[in-house]
Amino acid sequence: MFGYYIELAVRSLRRNQVLTALMIVTLALGIGASITTLAVLKLLSGDPLPEKSGHLFYPQIDPNPLEGYVAGQAKPDPMMSYPDAMYLVHARRARRQAAMATMQAKIVPDRANDHPYFADGMMTTSDFFGLFDVPFQYGSGWSAPDDESAAPVAVISDFLNDKLFGGGNSVGKTIHVWGHDLRVIGVLKHWAPQPRFYAEVIGNRDYGDGDAVFMPLKTARAMDAGAGNLQCYAQVSDLIHIETAPCEWLGVWVELDSSAEVASYKAFLDGYVKEQIALGRLHRPDTSLLSLMGWLIDQQVVPSDARLQTYLAFGFLLICVVNTVGLLLAKCLRRGREISVRRALGATRRAIFAQFMVEAGIIGIAGGVLGLVLAELGLLAVRHQPADYASLAHLDGQMFLATFAVALAASLIAGLLPAWRACVMAPAPQLKAA
Repeated sequence: MFGYYIELAVRSLRRNQVLTALMIVTLALGIGASITTLAVLKLLSGDPLPEKSGHLFYPQIDPNPLEGYVAGQAKPDPMMSYPDAMYLVHARRARRQAAMATMQAKIVPDRANDHPYFADGMMTTSDFFGLFDVPFQYGSGWSAPDDESAAPVAVISDFLNDKLFGGGNSVGKTIHVWGHDLRVIGVLKHWAPQPRFYAEVIGNRDYGDGDAVFMPLKTARAMDAGAGNLQCYAQVSDLIHIETAPCEWLGVWVELDSSAEVASYKAFLDGYVKEQIALGRLHRPDTSLLSLMGWLIDQQVVPSDARLQTYLAFGFLLICVVNTVGLLLAKCLRRGREISVRRALGATRRAIFAQFMVEAGIIGIAGGVLGLVLAELGLLAVRHQPADYASLAHLDGQMFLATFAVALAASLIAGLLPAWRACVMAPAPQLKAA
């Protein structure tokens, strides 16, 4: 029976080709706009580490002076000073903990004709790789003793390994960063969480290919590698020795496996701040311990205009659906005699309703195909925008399926009223008029 309905629907659509094309294009425009904006929103608001995000937390304290402080209204600063970050790392109150800062690494190739270039890098502590489940292709990360001794070692990304060593096992080889020789101890598999959450505040880029080189924090600082973001809460005369300056430039992430551990760590953080206030080093008691997704929401990683564009696109889709309803109604009224003849020959109202809904579904599938093409064109336009996430704007498998799901749902919703109107149409007046 379903095949019979499809045959009837195809015949009807072929008889009114202009009207059919108009309905398909109308739906496709709304679907293309909505899927384009939805794909961008999915990219911006996605979970960067879906298997680990529920265990990752970002502690914050407030080192600012007491002047202007209002209890309950202040918000802890997003970064930490070196002494605070190192205390949290060395206290080891979490399963894993790491302090980190971004840097620009000047890479000097071995080949004589190759010019030096800058690459994004991270200076961090040894737990970084285990904390974020960073996958290795060769070798491994460094150890805690390497942190303390400022060992001249580095972990490099897959794309830097391809560029410098042709993609082979480069463990034990040397790279030259800022005029210093670093021994490669690990090469990552491709790892580029989107967004680059661990560098959200301490860096200046949220999306892209990921970092090229990782090295121990003390090693990088011994090379005078500057911090990617530096904010000072008091007057500073020496920005070279930022470890002792009243400045924030580090982020700290910790891994906590249960709500009890989260509560315990928050109590530890509050206790540390109270202790520092008693010593006169800190002045504000506010602390925060946000989960990974809570941190991204707090930092408003998803721009408000991206959400607004998505809402507007789906509003446009609604207008397209309403227009399609009108076109289907007009088509239904023109087929009054055909419907009446089928009813007179014994077709039930349910059969008439099903026939028109199948026809609407076919229009939706065709609109989905054209909408998919329009969405690809829309994302192509997005990829030419000057945004750091632009190159990542693509339709994945989920969005491909979502395109047809939205198209089919929109067309079936549009077909409800015309199908109901067709199945309740009285056949007698139509047959008499014939």
